[in-house]
Formats: sequence, C-alpha cells, structure tokens
Amino acid sequence: MRADFHMQRLFVDAPIAADQALETTRTQVNYLANVLRMKEGDQLLIFNGRDGEWHATVSFSSRKKILLKPTRQTRSQTPDPDLWLLFAPLKVGRLDYLVQKAVEMGAGRILPVLTQHTQVHKLNIARMRANVIEAAEQCGILAVPEFDDVIRLDQLLSTWPDTRRLLFCDEAEETHNPLSALQSVKEKHLALLIGPEGGFSQQERQYLRSQPFVSPLALGPRILRADTAVVAAMAVLQATIGDWR
Repeated sequence: MRADFHMQRLFVDAPIAADQALETTRTQVNYLANVLRMKEGDQLLIFNGRDGEWHATVSFSSRKKILLKPTRQTRSQTPDPDLWLLFAPLKVGRLDYLVQKAVEMGAGRILPVLTQHTQVHKLNIARMRANVIEAAEQCGILAVPEFDDVIRLDQLLSTWPDTRRLLFCDEAEETHNPLSALQSVKEKHLALLIGPEGGFSQQERQYLRSQPFVSPLALGPRILRADTAVVAAMAVLQATIGDWR
C-alpha cells in the first residue's frame, strides 16, 4: 500500500502493537500539542522502522503527557534498503541536506568516513538521527536507515565485505558517462562513496582503484558539490541498477 500523506506521521522508538498505548517524549508532546495543536481523539500514523505503520489515536493523560493508542496496522513493514552510502562529513547545513536526501533516495545505511581532505572531523550524531527520522516521517518511509559513527576510510575498507561492490565517485575518472560503469556491475549488494569538497587525494585514488571490490564512477564533466553529488549519484544508480527494478 502507498503512504497516506493526508495524515501526520510520527516515528516512535518503541514496539507497536494494537491497543498497547505508547508514551511520547517531551519533544513529541510539544510538537503534537503546541505545533500541530492536536486534541483528544485526534488521529495520526506512527511507525518505528520494525513493526510497519499504524493508525493511532491521541490521548491526553495530562497537560504534559500524551499517549498514542495504536488501533490498526495500515502498512506492513518493508525490507530494509540494501544500499550503503559512504561520505566525507560536511558542515552542518549541508550535512543536514545530504542526510535527508540520502534517506529519500533509498540509502539503507549511512557511513561517514574521514579522508585526507575532509574538513569536518566530528559529527553531531543526535542531529544526524533527527534528520534521518524527519525525512522518513515526511516521505512515507518505513525502514529507517542505520548510521555509523565516523571512521577513517582505510580502516573501513580493511574489513570490507567482498560481496559488496563499492562505487566510488571520482571527478578524475576519464569516462564521463556513468551508465557503462553501472551496467557492468553484477553484484546485488552495493555501496556508494562520495568524497570531500577537496576531492580524493592521489594516494586515496590509487588505494581505492587497487581494491578488487571497487569501481570508479564519474558523474559527467561538471564538478559537483559533495551534497549535490550524493543526490546525482544515487539518482543515476537507482535509475540504472537500483532497488525499484
């Protein structure tokens, strides 16, 4: 079933079952009562990334406590997307955009990696998670992507699974058309690597190209900003060998 975008959706971090009331957080109480101005008996959709989507009724047990009472399941849980996104951390505003679009475009796991030209070395994990959840709420997504803490690229690749093809977007790739590179991919498990604003170093390019599970990928003759490159690369990948086929 398709998502119902006429009703408000809310992520809850608890198991969902019929007639089992769920407590909301202080932030959710403020959002439901003061932002959405919901009243006793109002209805919305809830999900937790595990138990599908449910129709729920709002119940005000006190001024500072709101319960959500699931009544029926509206959509069954979908499988987790299998596509991994690796990216070099960006500054806050553009990182918010990158994470939200990655969720919308079908990333199942989000992995921030440190490269030689990475400008940002620490991430606000709570803010990242909030952006992931917000994108899932707004876009009708049921499977909430996993995300990892920051790790060095070489450390991550040292334990990389051989069955997952890593497509690394390299502005120095001579073949500008990405379709031929994507059409030659035979693996079902895929990952996409987007570099930092300064690009990959020559040492990193050589290291990546030496790995048997890595394929370079160009995105045309133009140089894209890192957050734009994520959207462009995921769009091309999904349209060519993506999970909708």
